Amino acid sequence: MHEGYPPTDAVMRASCGTRRGRQYFGSMVEKFAYECDPRLAPFWVPFGLRPWHDGVAVGEEGFEARFGFVRLSTTMANISDAHVTRGYRWWTAAGVRLSGADDGLTFGTNARAGVCIHFHAKVPTIMRRSGHSALTVTVTDVDGLVRRLSSANG
Repeated sequence: MHEGYPPTDAVMRASCGTRRGRQYFGSMVEKFAYECDPRLAPFWVPFGLRPWHDGVAVGEEGFEARFGFVRLSTTMANISDAHVTRGYRWWTAAGVRLSGADDGLTFGTNARAGVCIHFHAKVPTIMRRSGHSALTVTVTDVDGLVRRLSSANG
């Protein structure tokens, strides 16, 4: 059985840290877990999110964010910017959500903080085949993810 399964509130809220070793785009990766607020579970459970499994994987050549059955993958060269955003309204930060203002996508698990990642070329998903110019992910280590993405493209 998977360590931390079934997930408890403490496991879902606590940092799982980063894990190294998974092969992705032919390189070693760093994985950033979602910081899940159990009060928002009704909004992310329908998408099949597994907090102990899903998250953001960053390799030397590739980037992938998984939120249950919704995934977004692109090359590291396609990432133009990443920055921390904070203080979301809970209804805009829960579950998989298309932006009402632009073609952005959110993988939200809490209303506290996330990382907004911008792309040079739009990245398609099952949510919008024409693609997304940005993705917001609410990972536990927001500053670490920004540093990782910046160091790869800096």
